[in-house]
Amino acid sequence: MSAPPVLECAAVRKEFRGNLVLRDLDLTVAEHEVVVLIGASGSGKSTLLRCVNLLEPVSDGSIRLDGEHITDPAVDPDRVRRRIGMVFQGYNLFPHMTVLDNITLAPRRVHGRARAEAEAQAMGLLERVGLADKAKEFPDRLSGGQQQRAAVVRALVNAPRLLLLDEVTSALDPELVGEVLDLIRTLRDDGMTMLIATHEMGFARQVADRVCFLHDGAILEQGPPERVLGEPAEPRTRQFLQRIIDAGRL
Repeated sequence: MSAPPVLECAAVRKEFRGNLVLRDLDLTVAEHEVVVLIGASGSGKSTLLRCVNLLEPVSDGSIRLDGEHITDPAVDPDRVRRRIGMVFQGYNLFPHMTVLDNITLAPRRVHGRARAEAEAQAMGLLERVGLADKAKEFPDRLSGGQQQRAAVVRALVNAPRLLLLDEVTSALDPELVGEVLDLIRTLRDDGMTMLIATHEMGFARQVADRVCFLHDGAILEQGPPERVLGEPAEPRTRQFLQRIIDAGRL
């Protein structure tokens, strides 16, 4: 019997004040798979990620993590979030804590690890992403790219089953985008299971196993990046990509 997918969304609906943001959306993400969500602003990408991380309750449908129905009202969301890492576009680092303290907060407070153990693991990850010398700095002393890499390390330190990345380069200056994308490519090569929302089509082409185009809260088209980005079948997908090309972003 084959193992269930790491993530399974079935007929997920999300409504905000009468506005249907996700429309009976179905999506699976297999272990070690990288699925990239593309689509115009307001298409539902970020809302889907927030629903998966239980930051927003679904209005209907179900979400399963490793086969467990995590949107069951009886499920403890904090317990689920220990198995999911999420990185936001705005970094969300605590400004009054050093980089090292930001990264070790959850391992110590939530997982009960000793400070020395948590700091040793954090330093290993910071070394890997080239930030070991910034461990004792406060976030405002780091560049945007460095802050975002620190935010990724914070999500990785708890060894998540699934990593969610929400437009992680949109707040960065163009010259800083590359260092964050390089890190995500490394995670992909290491086998990390990821669900990524992005406007970076070139990055989606390089890193995705599968690209999903969202339109009006539903997945209108999905498939290998070379097909969806190169030869899309749906007129709406072609229209979206043409606008990206016209803006010089593909």
